[in-house]
Amino acid sequence: MSAVNTEFVEGFGGAKLAVHRIGAGRPLLLLHGLFSSAEVNWIKYGHAAQIAEAGFEVIMPDLRAHGQSAAPQEPEAYPHDVLVTDLQAIVLALGLSDYDLGGFSLGARTALKGVIAGLTPRRLVLGGMGLEGLVKWGGRSAFFLDVIARYGTIPRDDPAYFAQNFMRSMKIDPVAAKLLLESIEGAGIEDFAAVTMPALVVCGTEDRDNGSPHALAEELAQGVLAEIPGTHMSCVTKRELGVEIARFLAA
Repeated sequence: MSAVNTEFVEGFGGAKLAVHRIGAGRPLLLLHGLFSSAEVNWIKYGHAAQIAEAGFEVIMPDLRAHGQSAAPQEPEAYPHDVLVTDLQAIVLALGLSDYDLGGFSLGARTALKGVIAGLTPRRLVLGGMGLEGLVKWGGRSAFFLDVIARYGTIPRDDPAYFAQNFMRSMKIDPVAAKLLLESIEGAGIEDFAAVTMPALVVCGTEDRDNGSPHALAEELAQGVLAEIPGTHMSCVTKRELGVEIARFLAA
């Protein structure tokens, strides 16, 4: 297996963003989920290596306030949709023109918003995402803002306990995370007209955290659905996630 190489590019406001790369071939830009990292979402369980073996260079940024990327605590570092601005900066910095784009959960939302903002990948992968998580983002956002507000005090029997522990294990800065979530705001995505490319919706059979993946696939002009074992959290550990992404991109 080839090694993962890490470099840094500048995002909005000069923030240093870590970008991890593995493999050679057609570029695939993959974005991780909230409170996670490229390492946990894509590298640790072998998905990146599996996709690389199918003939791709897998390019995995750590989002602002995550992983090895900068986590500024100043409100001005988090304008509306700063993750989309960062994504556009990464595409430009790496000189990507003919590439594929994907993400999991918040990464999927960011990838889709990037397309709506003008990015033109050949194919799009939306992991861990359903229609409601896009059109009614406010509910998901409010849940995580509550986790941050009560961080360190959430008891074991609370539904937010697992998210608190994940934040702690990933060493997420609550101040930066709150600013980041507020930059996404509660607005839903109403217009999918820009998503004209083939799009894979890949979701765990027990994962409805972001609503219906079936409804999302139907909403997209060339949407296809692949279901894999697991919940929103556990499906990331399953080999099938990498298998389905590689299969879709290589088709």
